[in-house]
Amino acid sequence: MHTILLRRAVRMALVSPFAFALAFPAFAQDSAPEKKTTDMDNVVVTARSGTETRTKAETSYSVTTIDEDRLRMQAPTSVTEAMKSVPGFWVESSGGEASGNIRARGIPVDGYGSVNLLEDGIPVQHDPALGYLNADQAFRLDETIERIEVVRGGPSSVFYSNAPAGAINFIPRQVGDTPDGLIKYTVGNYSLNRLDFWYGTPVGGGWKLGVGGFWRQDNGVRSPGFDANKGGQLRANLSRDLDGGHVSFDVKHMDDKVALYLGIPMRTNASGDIRPVPGFNGNYGTLAGPDTQHVMMKEGDGSLYNFDNSEGTHVKRTQLTFKFDHDLGGDWKLAESMRYSTTDTQRNGVFPNTLQSATSFLAAQNKYLSGYPGATGYQLRYVDNPSQIYNNANQNGNGLVVVGGLRGVTMPVDEFINDTRVLRKFDIGGQSHDVTFGYYYARFNQDFDRYSSSVLMDAKDNAQLLDLVAVDANGRPVGTLTDHGVYRYGYEWEHASGTSTTNAFYLSDEWQVTDKLRIDGGARWEKVNVAGNTELKQTVNQGTFATSTILTGNGQFVHYDQSFDKLGWTLGANYQFDGHQGIFARYTPTFRLPSLSSYITSPTATPIIQTMKLAEAGWKYSDRFADLYATAFYTKYNNVSFSNYVFNLNGSASTAQTGYADTKTYGLELEGTLYPSSLFDVQFNATLQQPEYKGLRYTEVVAGNPVLRDYQDNQLIRVPKVSYRIVPGVNLMDGKLRLQVSFEHEGKRYVDTANSVVLPAYNVIGASARYDATQQLSLFLYADNITNSLGLTEGNPRAGELASSDAGANTFIARPLLGRSFRLAAMYRF
Repeated sequence: MHTILLRRAVRMALVSPFAFALAFPAFAQDSAPEKKTTDMDNVVVTARSGTETRTKAETSYSVTTIDEDRLRMQAPTSVTEAMKSVPGFWVESSGGEASGNIRARGIPVDGYGSVNLLEDGIPVQHDPALGYLNADQAFRLDETIERIEVVRGGPSSVFYSNAPAGAINFIPRQVGDTPDGLIKYTVGNYSLNRLDFWYGTPVGGGWKLGVGGFWRQDNGVRSPGFDANKGGQLRANLSRDLDGGHVSFDVKHMDDKVALYLGIPMRTNASGDIRPVPGFNGNYGTLAGPDTQHVMMKEGDGSLYNFDNSEGTHVKRTQLTFKFDHDLGGDWKLAESMRYSTTDTQRNGVFPNTLQSATSFLAAQNKYLSGYPGATGYQLRYVDNPSQIYNNANQNGNGLVVVGGLRGVTMPVDEFINDTRVLRKFDIGGQSHDVTFGYYYARFNQDFDRYSSSVLMDAKDNAQLLDLVAVDANGRPVGTLTDHGVYRYGYEWEHASGTSTTNAFYLSDEWQVTDKLRIDGGARWEKVNVAGNTELKQTVNQGTFATSTILTGNGQFVHYDQSFDKLGWTLGANYQFDGHQGIFARYTPTFRLPSLSSYITSPTATPIIQTMKLAEAGWKYSDRFADLYATAFYTKYNNVSFSNYVFNLNGSASTAQTGYADTKTYGLELEGTLYPSSLFDVQFNATLQQPEYKGLRYTEVVAGNPVLRDYQDNQLIRVPKVSYRIVPGVNLMDGKLRLQVSFEHEGKRYVDTANSVVLPAYNVIGASARYDATQQLSLFLYADNITNSLGLTEGNPRAGELASSDAGANTFIARPLLGRSFRLAAMYRF
């Protein structure tokens, strides 16, 4: 039934938004649910500023609100996972609790490079895509968060830096006039144990105190053989209402580590289906394991790099926030937001760089036999059991070898953000102007160190390390090319530091023309200065094959100091027919300035300002029976740069393939909830789009000659043309029991811009239940990926994202969804 409803909704919305409203006459029956308010009555606080509040009905841009109940029923395991209910966003959370990817409205940027992540209206970090440090790594969801507001496009880029495609605002709980709190304990079938709590109370003198946080430990859905996720966070908030204002102080400390899940060996079988290679569990397997948990890697200066994969992505962060609102007199108001944070991140991972048969791998090594007198060939042998010879034809049922990268990245960041707004409402000739003048300042210092070594592994769950052993005609070892499984030490090395300083001025005006018509606009001028030093590299030879091409520093630094500035603006209008229905439209030319990430490992880079034009027009309808939204959008993205690095087994990354392109995307977003009766409802969101590259050309060196590649009109990588999510739910026992099922469809996508490697369409089914045993005690059950879908979310970026070297391969690296898992939670309110 839900599929028929969605198809009907899409068809009607494409014909006419008003026909969409008339498509559901059954909602006018007397059996309607007891829905006391409409969704459009919700107050919106994200991507706007003014002396008065605005509801969704009065908002001239696309915004999705995820309230407390919906958030608890979805129970997302990551920030990225929470965005699955947002149309216009393609999200990928198969990498674990952090390091997710969001692509919004045709902006071809991975990670959080096109949307900013906010907490209580302030950026978690100024640049949410700070090379190897996405904003979702520095933020965790817990019960201190009450709801989420997600703005797509619109005026986000006027009020926030680095938010051309939108802003995701996690809004904390507010303390009431009486003490209350909750405690929630969650267990899962992957050894999950998690405790969340929150408590708020008045403490005298008008002050209110809120405290909360979480602690969690588990093996991960893809268990590496040790704790994959472990840690938590604590926060405390002290606030007080003032005469004509409000003040709050918030401190939060996080010490948490999460696993970074990467691609696994996959194969296309005889029937054309993509499955894991024999001997590998596609739903629960990971190449990371005890053999690669702890490796002392030799460095070029003679020291040892302590690679500890049990650290995963380990973030230690302390965040201090100050907010102050006050009436200045004469109808002027001041709003001040300030945040200081220190974030220390160690990000370790076992990266699958290449996958090939043992036979072809060994054949390619014959050129090194001359270094071992008497050797006639090579064998692969297990590091922990040198007498065990690898079966080239059928070891683990596949006979495959993975060249993996043990990569460690260290990134300490100190950051200060300040946002000052002065607001006033002017009444002129029966019309009003709610005006804001703002100044934004952000400064952060970042260090960056990276070191990687390549290792040989077999292709199985918790892969084991292999040595490459030279043998004589009788199969007796005469030498070992590798060093305890390490093929090449130091194929990556970086040492850099930098400072980014941003100043921005912005203004906005919400002009109430009539009771029904409001026009709002704004502009932002922003300037960023990036300065720093990056150490140059040299190659050293320490006398063995594994240590013969180690990259290390040469003691010389390249200094950079560059500034960029740009002006962007937005103009929108909202016409409200009545309290139930309205239309809006908006046009926004905006930009993303080069950042410290553009330089910190490439000090001689010449980045350009990325500009884009976004347009949207939408219709919204809400009553006791339905909340319905339909938005058509257009995005043109200019001058996005592409650098393609293909892993080279015998050295560092190959020569970069670099190009510039534009993208154009037309699309339609649908979202809403239908309430046929008090017993049944259906939530849905869908995105139909045509995301294309325009002018994507780059030059690749082939056999010493330049070859032009042209991928005009190709589909954006990893972005589907059709995706939707439907969540039907039933309410039983007078609302004490709620059951709901989620069905998610992601259409066909591509690994690379050449569209040479397909990521097939897939479906995912999940379920959740809530039972209110008493007014205080609620029980929750969650089931994720019930059918163990092997939907592929990405291919192997190390094979190249412009033109993948996996094109035409029967066996390859790809990252599927996490396997089926279950969680059970009990929450007690007091």
